[in-house]
Amino acid sequence: MIVGGGPGGYEAALVASQLGAKVTVVDSDGLGGSAVLTDCVPSKTLIATAELMTDMADAAELGVRVTDHEGDVATTFAVDLPRVNKRVKQLAADQSGDIGRRLEKEGVDVVVGRGSLAGVDRVAVDGPGGESMLRADAILVATGAAPRTLPTAEPDGERILTWEQVYDLDDVPTHLVVVGSGVTGAEFASAYLSLGIEVTLVSSRDRVLPGEDADAAKVLEDVLTRRGMNVLSRSRMASVERHGDTVTVTLTDGRTVEGSHCILALGSVPLTQDMGLEEAGVLLDANGFVDVDRVSRTSARGVYAAGDCTGVLMLASVAAMQGRIAMWHYLGDAVAPLDLATVSSNVFTAPEIATVGVSQRAVDAGEMQAEQVMLPLATNARAKMQGVRDGFVKLFCRPGTGIVVGGVIVAPRASELIHPLSLAVAERLTADQLAHAFTVYPSMSGSVAEAARRLHHV
Repeated sequence: MIVGGGPGGYEAALVASQLGAKVTVVDSDGLGGSAVLTDCVPSKTLIATAELMTDMADAAELGVRVTDHEGDVATTFAVDLPRVNKRVKQLAADQSGDIGRRLEKEGVDVVVGRGSLAGVDRVAVDGPGGESMLRADAILVATGAAPRTLPTAEPDGERILTWEQVYDLDDVPTHLVVVGSGVTGAEFASAYLSLGIEVTLVSSRDRVLPGEDADAAKVLEDVLTRRGMNVLSRSRMASVERHGDTVTVTLTDGRTVEGSHCILALGSVPLTQDMGLEEAGVLLDANGFVDVDRVSRTSARGVYAAGDCTGVLMLASVAAMQGRIAMWHYLGDAVAPLDLATVSSNVFTAPEIATVGVSQRAVDAGEMQAEQVMLPLATNARAKMQGVRDGFVKLFCRPGTGIVVGGVIVAPRASELIHPLSLAVAERLTADQLAHAFTVYPSMSGSVAEAARRLHHV
């Protein structure tokens, strides 16, 4: 029995079905969960439009002249936000439908309703047809998380928004204030800036993306400010209020920022309340996240958990892997515990920031002995052809052995370029092995091989 149809839930269902188990998924919000319906798929669809706008802004440098219908050179581009949002929501719905059809094909039963535990072997379902009770040999909790809000900054869905509510905007914001400079805040701030909207980013920390590689974050912040974003560092939000068509963000030092709209990117809270988890013996931490081990077991026998509700690492890829591992473990298939040291992630800003393995922070703190090299993209031939000046490839390898233990790529579509580094980290390849693989010339990936060559040991 799986409670929640997001990546952790539906991927677990597919594995369990493949291994011959009878599987039921209880879901209340739509298959795919927030990753498909309100978070990853929608936001990256919006960002795809923003990327095109960024490319158009740099078109003149590459010799492209865009003219209007009268033959004059066009100097501005405008976004049709309602049309973009319509496409965003349609793609999300289509993806959710694809997941549903796949589950049906694999023989997985889907029950619509809100599931809660009534012990370690029963799930109570509150659905459209009333309440029912389902028995299970094992239960996987994959209920996800929701945007965090504060009493002093309550979203109204019109002018003060969470990241799940932005796709109902019909009017283009004249001045968007984004509160929170983590991954979500940075992505939306970057996207709307590229769409031609004035953006102010309120960051309580010294820099944008405080949890990411410092060199990468500096490149991004330099690019964003160069493109016109107003970044308010060391500025903590106290409250957000709406007065008619104006939103006022008050900071703790008394300063105020006025805009037409505000996006709250204040983190996430787990959807674990009123689910009967603690009554069933499932341990929650102080913030309400489900405590799990590396094979997704909770403290209650036969109850597993996966995804954002565990707070392990809020990525769809990690949620899916946690769900798969849970089923492999319960059904007795070969399984390796979750290894966060091999997880790759990406920040979908312009430029993108992709990382895998050991971080600069860990190296600087002495947690990992590593040699490193950082190679600017400005010297890459393909980058020059595409007008790319900002970005770099950074590699970490172990002294002596040369085994690649981590890397950072800052570049357009870094999410695609990180894969060879992910393979190198996962398979414990050496820098020399990475360097000896052929790359296309010219290519951005050539900088990955070049960085590896600079870590060669005689």
